[in-house]
Amino acid sequence: MIIQGKKNNYEIVIGLEVHAQIKTNKKLFSDTHYVFAEEPNSAASFYDIALPGVLPVLNFEAVEQTIKTGLAINGIINKYSVFDRKSYFYPDLPSGYQITQMYYPIVSDGFIDITIEGSEIKKIRIERIHIEQDAGKLIHDKLANKSCLDFNRAGVPLMEIVTKPDFKNSGEAVSYLKKLHGILRAIQTSDADMEKGSFRCDVNVSVMPVGSTILGTRCEVKNVNSFKFIKEAIEYEAERQVELIESGIKIIQETRLYDSAKGITFALRVKEDALDYKYFPDPDLLPIIVSNEFIEKIRLTLPELPTSRKARYINDYNLIERDAQALIEDEIGCIFFDDIINKGGEAKMAFSWIMVELMGRLKKLGIKLEDSIVNSQKLYDLIANISTGMISGKMAKDILDEMLESGKSAQQIIEEKGLKQMDNTEEIEQIIKKIIDDNPDKVAEYKNGKDKLFAFFVGQAMKATEGKANPQKITDILRNFL
Repeated sequence: MIIQGKKNNYEIVIGLEVHAQIKTNKKLFSDTHYVFAEEPNSAASFYDIALPGVLPVLNFEAVEQTIKTGLAINGIINKYSVFDRKSYFYPDLPSGYQITQMYYPIVSDGFIDITIEGSEIKKIRIERIHIEQDAGKLIHDKLANKSCLDFNRAGVPLMEIVTKPDFKNSGEAVSYLKKLHGILRAIQTSDADMEKGSFRCDVNVSVMPVGSTILGTRCEVKNVNSFKFIKEAIEYEAERQVELIESGIKIIQETRLYDSAKGITFALRVKEDALDYKYFPDPDLLPIIVSNEFIEKIRLTLPELPTSRKARYINDYNLIERDAQALIEDEIGCIFFDDIINKGGEAKMAFSWIMVELMGRLKKLGIKLEDSIVNSQKLYDLIANISTGMISGKMAKDILDEMLESGKSAQQIIEEKGLKQMDNTEEIEQIIKKIIDDNPDKVAEYKNGKDKLFAFFVGQAMKATEGKANPQKITDILRNFL
């Protein structure tokens, strides 16, 4: 992406830092279990609030999950890694330091391939994944002129996934983030729920004149939690920097926030350098040492990754590329799809009823697919009734509405409401014969070339059968009669 200024043309350089909450039952260094939106400070142990004398105990499941992520992004698993203290003073960090991994991270030198401009593959280099603890949360709207502190998130384990500055536009950045998001959900190392803050992105943006090899001063846009807002923040921040440069104003390395309502970034604080944080190895934690055997054991637990899953959907089930891509971007959708296919469902019908009919309704209701009372078994039963001709597609849509409202199965609703599709040929023939006898003028017009009247006869037949007749059977019988 080239930005045209009045004096020069500029290219954007973008690097991303994703903070993904690790899927585990405990915090990183305490036994506390964290659940989103719990009562403030109900999930904060003595260690989480840094009372004197308490010591960290490493949650090794968080280490395993990070190694699994490293393998999924083609990274090198470092057999020796160390926790460091990163010192800074902020109200939601009661110890005055964060435990992270500065010098010896658990994963390094990975990559993810993304598709750009339709078909070209671009390799995005991942510099490192390190493990660190989250801070608490400041709440500013509870009391007038005062801020409240909630330490529930304090100590929640995070993977920070840091890329090289390989992105040249916002589209590439979003493509990478969607792919990473899909990988984390597929391998179940993070819920990656952006609404709950378990997949947040810090965007580092700088600009430089086209042809230059000297990187510009970068600004970090902190904690953006939507693909749409990430795209907007990158584009606004790049334009802002170009305007400053062309006005003769020096770019300051700073941390900024994105205001999605106004579509602008604004300064939060001057960006610190590594020296300002006074990193040093945490004296209370031993280095992490892992063996080749342990790494290979975790490798064996890796499920099918989104890229190979997409190829399978296209090659084995003849889904078009766009539909396969839409599926792999929703891990629960993939689970539904594979379950329905394994039960004998037809692929294109399964895709349509999952991604269009069910998810469309759930979106309007504000419900996620994983929380739907219509599970994959119930949806398969509904689709099977369409496939066997028991009900029509139109009936099925009404039945699905009731399934979401009542929780009943398709079969229950069909039996209770007498919705079984009429499939008796002789019965349908008698109905159609009467319609033809009652409309001799329309029959004559049709036979004289007014082909559009065929839809009239189909409509009359569906009306007479209260929508229960098999539409294909109506069509076939009508053509024979006319």
